[in-house]
Amino acid sequence: MKNVYTVRQVNSYIKNMFTQDFMLSRIYVKGEVSNCKYHTSGHIYFSLKDESGTIACVMFAGHRAGLSFRLQEGQQVIVLGSVSVYERSGQYQLYAREIMLDGAGALYEKFEALKKELSEMGMFAQEYKQPIPKYIHTLGVVTAPTGAAVRDIINIAGRRNPYVQIILYPAQVQGEGAVESIVRGICALEKKHVDVMIVGRGGGSIEDLWAFNEEPVARAIFDCSVPVISAVGHETDTTIADFVADLRAPTPSAAAELAVYDYREAKERIYSYQDILQRQVSSKISEMRTILERLQLRLNYAHPKQKLNESRQYAADLETRIRQLMNSRLDREKHRLALCAERMKGLSPLEKLSHGYSYVQNLKGENIRSIRQVGEGTELEIYVSDGRIRALVTGAGEEIR
Repeated sequence: MKNVYTVRQVNSYIKNMFTQDFMLSRIYVKGEVSNCKYHTSGHIYFSLKDESGTIACVMFAGHRAGLSFRLQEGQQVIVLGSVSVYERSGQYQLYAREIMLDGAGALYEKFEALKKELSEMGMFAQEYKQPIPKYIHTLGVVTAPTGAAVRDIINIAGRRNPYVQIILYPAQVQGEGAVESIVRGICALEKKHVDVMIVGRGGGSIEDLWAFNEEPVARAIFDCSVPVISAVGHETDTTIADFVADLRAPTPSAAAELAVYDYREAKERIYSYQDILQRQVSSKISEMRTILERLQLRLNYAHPKQKLNESRQYAADLETRIRQLMNSRLDREKHRLALCAERMKGLSPLEKLSHGYSYVQNLKGENIRSIRQVGEGTELEIYVSDGRIRALVTGAGEEIR
């Protein structure tokens, strides 16, 4: 047998061929990242694939300076490196020295850089976010005048509250001049003193949405004195405008729901609050009326007028009792008096006179009880029951003839 080689010799020969090939020593390869693994040693192992094949790749830790982002599955990248053979396995692979995002990937890298810069400047900070007013009168909208986004905003806002005025600034939202148009729209609606502003557009690719990732638009939103709701693309789309805005809505339709309150719901809530308030007021009035009545009773009981009335009643009772006692005493005394009168009546001279007796006295008023008190010629007054008799004594003795 002639020219028999070992596996190592073959692999070494092939590796030498790769090494001597000038094109393979410095080559750019474009593809999609797959099977990406970060080794504990710092090396990165991954594959590049396209629709027709796959190539194994490795970036050693010493070349990590050539990677400015975190390598992830599905990224479209351009890898600068050299193709060689790994003798142990006999497989060729791409040894990467630099990795760059390709196309949309480059835009993503730019997006991340601006996001980091603005974040470090504090433009995403929560303390700068303005609250979205709950009840508004005017709604400003910066978007394309045609398309599903503006129709959805108008329809939903009109359905939720037909009394809200919508002011549309027809802006260019993609292509050349879009950034300037969006900034002008924000400034114009701010001067209109709208209550809240929606800035956005419908869905699209990252290139279509890129105007909302530009720094001038971000600064216009940040500097706007009117609260801004961002509504760019679909729920999975995220732009710089979303981070800077006071509130992010996943879609333009959701932005309209967040900005415009439901008039019918608010009306029902007002009626509900009115019923609750009336019940509470009625309950409170009833409670206070009960307290007032209780206090009134206490006041009436403690009022000087009540005390005076009680004193008057007590005085009236005493007066009645005194009158009763006096009347009782008078009756007793009248009875005693009557008894005394009857007794005196038996002793009264007049009573005696009425029974035929008389009372005799001299002119000096001295009662004549004995003949020794008179003499001949003495004038006497004789009292009888019906009058007085004046008499002259012509004689006095034990027996007169």
